[in-house]
Amino acid sequence: MRVLRDPWRHWAERGPWSRILGPVGALYCGVATLRRTLYAAGVLRVHALAVPVVVVGNVTVGGTGKTPFVLWLCEQLALEGRRPGIVLRGYGGRNRDVLCVEATTDAGLAGDEAVLLARRAPGPVVASRDRVAGAQALVAQGCDVVIADDGLQHYRLARTVEIGVLDGTRRFGNGLCLPAGPLREREARWRNLDFRVTQGRADAGEWPMGLEGQQAQAVGGDARVALATFKRVHAVAGIGHPQRFFRALEQSGIEVIPHPFADHHRFTEQDLMFAGPEPVVMTEKDAVKCERFARPGLWYVPVRAALDDELARRIISRL
Repeated sequence: MRVLRDPWRHWAERGPWSRILGPVGALYCGVATLRRTLYAAGVLRVHALAVPVVVVGNVTVGGTGKTPFVLWLCEQLALEGRRPGIVLRGYGGRNRDVLCVEATTDAGLAGDEAVLLARRAPGPVVASRDRVAGAQALVAQGCDVVIADDGLQHYRLARTVEIGVLDGTRRFGNGLCLPAGPLREREARWRNLDFRVTQGRADAGEWPMGLEGQQAQAVGGDARVALATFKRVHAVAGIGHPQRFFRALEQSGIEVIPHPFADHHRFTEQDLMFAGPEPVVMTEKDAVKCERFARPGLWYVPVRAALDDELARRIISRL
């Protein structure tokens, strides 16, 4: 079993590791700033589409709730009569071409997040390492808005609106760039975004987001039960912030036996073999990779983002 070694143990504050890696982090941030400047100045080519592009991303690494937010935004756009499409890299998948992802696509090919989005989004999903080519494929399919998932640092694709999603508990950690800290770009980048969404506690100028999920669904099946049905479970999470999932289960009154894995972990049947009769409960992103060895006693928790409707109105007005 490959258990996650959480780098946030070192990134939460400035200690020996951050001091040692600080110069590397400063170089990382400098390169990131230089790339952005070169694209903004036209030295590096930016590709514009004939439709608006909404970029949703992070200034930090690790799970922030970005996928539920993207689904919420797609639903809001669809309610307004738009036809949104999602383009993403398909991290963890072996695909190297422009791939139109379906609900039945192998997660090993497209990546777990891409398959999850394809199952729940109201429009098409394309996985492509070339974000421009993937976005163009969505336009060719009739999409009138493109959402670039995890596209904040991919400046080749011109954007109409930039939205950041942040973990309200961890926030920016020690404020340093990778690998000394969790930042992909300097913290000032966060303040320059069009909209800032924070899961949990939000500061001034940020939109708070909650996650709602009170039911569990059988992995590979249609059966659903209330989370309150469970008293003690083996909790499995191969996401950027496993502890957040474990805490959510505990807040539902469940005793949790935690099993954290690395983000995008490729599960095997043996990974889910635990001693005792307790059921196994996992995230929806993990479940798409575990269906091939589904068995009774495997469950996942679908979640939905809860946000102020005013945010949707403001985003749409910018398009």
